[in-house]
Amino acid sequence: MLYNIKLTRWDKDKDALSQIRRTVFIEEQNVPEELEWDEDDKKSIHALATDNDNKPIACARLKMDGHIGRMAVLKEHRNTGIGTAMLNQIINFARTLKMKSVYLHAQTSAIPFYGKLGFIITSDEFMDAGIPHKSMALDL
Repeated sequence: MLYNIKLTRWDKDKDALSQIRRTVFIEEQNVPEELEWDEDDKKSIHALATDNDNKPIACARLKMDGHIGRMAVLKEHRNTGIGTAMLNQIINFARTLKMKSVYLHAQTSAIPFYGKLGFIITSDEFMDAGIPHKSMALDL
């Protein structure tokens, strides 16, 4: 399975980005729609992964304070390496912006994934949209 990852802006790829997030967060994980969309989308850099047919399959965003979020991979494309590749691209971009670190709020089920990439847990467990999370950070 080959894929392409690009960095983009919300105003350029809103439809593709929102399609992935709607499928993963709102439909699959039952996140309330009003919690999914916010003003940060317009101010963030987004990663968008597409398959060989240019169909959107994964996304994430980087806020200018170093917060990585809204990372989602469509179910049929999970465990293919796409999440790692996308996260590495965002981390490398953060380095070009001279960010000292990046952080995220990981669903507890995803903590081992982020841990493999060097993120360390920085908080106790908390609930976000009814899903248990822990904050994690990576020094750049």
